Amino acid sequence: MRKVVSGLFISLDGVVESPNEWQFEFDEEMGAALTTTLETTDTVLLGRVTYTEWAAYWPTVTSGEDGEFANWINNSPKYVASTTLDNVDDWANSTLINGDLATAVKELKAGEGKGIAVTGSPGLVGSLVEQDLLDELMLVIHPVIAGGGRKKLFADDIPLKKLELVSAQPTSSGVVMATYRPVR
Repeated sequence: MRKVVSGLFISLDGVVESPNEWQFEFDEEMGAALTTTLETTDTVLLGRVTYTEWAAYWPTVTSGEDGEFANWINNSPKYVASTTLDNVDDWANSTLINGDLATAVKELKAGEGKGIAVTGSPGLVGSLVEQDLLDELMLVIHPVIAGGGRKKLFADDIPLKKLELVSAQPTSSGVVMATYRPVR
């Protein structure tokens, strides 16, 4: 069975929104983790906001520093979880999830292929954790307090969910990459 994995940049105060405004560095170790993700996953799961933002940007990237990721994400099958979009025709290889998220994710997990990466999409990640559909969560914890009333990863009213630490690695820039799995 395929695994659903997510990696998110997060501040010490739990902020995941707009990491471009508070993420101070992308170091070699984070690059290696991204490379591992590209090698071990072949399908992308996105929420509406991330899809809308990324569909306008990634198809325009063809080379340079972001070329490898752009090639991977542009050519990977993408599934978009949204109750408000009518279609996802703006980005090649995209499919709108119609109906129940849990049913769609379980079907993806039962299919053929490598892992399924949830990219960005913190609201979707929260839903997947709450519904016990996420198999692994890597938090790239930046030593910064983002503040500013930005969106945090989990709502205050989410039910208790236990996770176990799989690995933790500090990086040369002071970031900690911590990987967790839900206790089932």
